[in-house]
Parts: sequence; structure tokens; C-alpha cells
Amino acid sequence: MLNTPRNTNEEPQVDLRLIADGDEQEFRRLFRYYSPRLNQFACSIVKTNEAAAEIVDDVFIRFWKHREKALAIANLRVYLYVAVKNGSLNYLSAKAQRQITEPFEHFDIEQSRDQAPDQKMISAEIQAKITAAVESLPPRCKMIFKLVREDGLRYKDVAEILNLTVNTIDAQMVIAVKRISEKVQTHFTAFPQKAVKK
Repeated sequence: MLNTPRNTNEEPQVDLRLIADGDEQEFRRLFRYYSPRLNQFACSIVKTNEAAAEIVDDVFIRFWKHREKALAIANLRVYLYVAVKNGSLNYLSAKAQRQITEPFEHFDIEQSRDQAPDQKMISAEIQAKITAAVESLPPRCKMIFKLVREDGLRYKDVAEILNLTVNTIDAQMVIAVKRISEKVQTHFTAFPQKAVKK
């Protein structure tokens, strides 16, 4: 299964009924939108693009094979992220690369290549400082920031994916934004805020 580059930041309104009925075109829409995001998420866990791609492909293959159960999925985004997270942790366990109890120890998350219009106006120097600030966040804090700000997940979705409370997600986001703001505040007065869905 080939990974298609991300074409839009807008989440498609996928009709699970069509997928359950075997509509391949609707399934491809789902795959095209989520595959790049899930690949990045998996890669941040397993640390290899090749393994991440295999894990994500496996998730979509299983999803298609059991598509008749699609209508039972309450939250598609959470379902896919949790499936990829579980696949990634299973991969790490099988390869004995590290203990399952430390799944977030060595995350290395890159900022999304797709930038909002306001971000494109920021100079390369400022963007580099923001990127460095994000990279300097503690691993779990950085993961939460990435899922909320870059992947556009709601706090409650991130909480479910990472088995944390919504309050923990909120607290970590406050820490992340504060630390990033402190590192770049000398270059502009207001850190660009992106609407966050709680």
C-alpha cells in the first residue's frame, strides 16, 4: 500500500457506511488523509520510517478486512491512533528495543510540513527557534503538543489515545505553550495561537 502525500489539512467527512459496504474510493479518501499523520505518529514511537509505514499499512489492511465492523467505531480518529499506537508498541516489544513501560522515552517529533498561513509569514529564523523550542520539550509534553497543535486532535481524544486524563493534557499544553513562548518572546510580542478544540 503506497503512502500518498498529504493534500489538505481539512479532515474529510468519511462515510463509514460506504466503507462498510465495500466502497474502495471512500476507503482511499480515509487512507490519503490519515496515512501521513499516522506514519509520523508511528515513526515517533518506533524510530524508523520503514517500520512505521508497515505498522500503518497493517492497521489499514485490518480495517479494510473487517470493514463490516466500521459502523461500530464511535470515534474514527481515536480508533486509528490507538490502533497505530498499539501496533507500534507491539513492534517494540517483539524487537525488544525497549520496555513497553517506557513507550514515550525517546520520541523525536518533527513539526508538520504543512503550515498554516500565519506560520508561513514567520521568518525562517523565528520558525527555527519555535522548532527548537518544541524539540526541547519533555518527551510526553512534546507528544501531546504535537497531537493537539499539529494533528488537530481534541484534548479528550489525546487523553484516550495516551491513557491520560483531560486535565493532564491541559496541564501539559500549558507547560508546552509557556516554554515555547519564553524561548521566542524576544522576537515577537505574541506567540501565534491556533484554535484548540477541547
